[in-house]
Amino acid sequence: MTRIAITGHRGLPERTTAAVETQLHAELENRAGRELVGISCIADGPDASFARAVLDVGGSLVVVVPAQKYRESLPTEHHALYDDLYSSAAQVITLDHVESDSEAHQAGSVRMLDEADELIAVWDGKPARGYGGTADVVAVARERGMPITVVWPEGASRD
Repeated sequence: MTRIAITGHRGLPERTTAAVETQLHAELENRAGRELVGISCIADGPDASFARAVLDVGGSLVVVVPAQKYRESLPTEHHALYDDLYSSAAQVITLDHVESDSEAHQAGSVRMLDEADELIAVWDGKPARGYGGTADVVAVARERGMPITVVWPEGASRD
């Protein structure tokens, strides 16, 4: 069984998002021959793209909900996809945080790593812009000696 967690930058430009989605699908298709479990907080951006790709290649999805107010903190236009992915989850892990803040987000990411054997990071290699960002999740995975696959396609950019 292959258990993979996801972390990545939100709010990427459309061109970068399309390239990231293509690369995520390729990464997961390479692992589709084994029993695949994807672990995601299913936020807008790479988290949701990864979750969709896991399901597309026949894997199962574990959703980590960092806080009670998490869904309402996400962009309204993402709610329908969030709900669809949430309802497709084989397992949902809900943390005790109430507010959807950086501490809850980091706790959710750490919990994902607790459930995973490896991490895929949609990451430009730069420091986090705030606590709980992609670089912070990568740092925890590195501390644990967890294999990390960085997805940052040629020509990708971040606003």
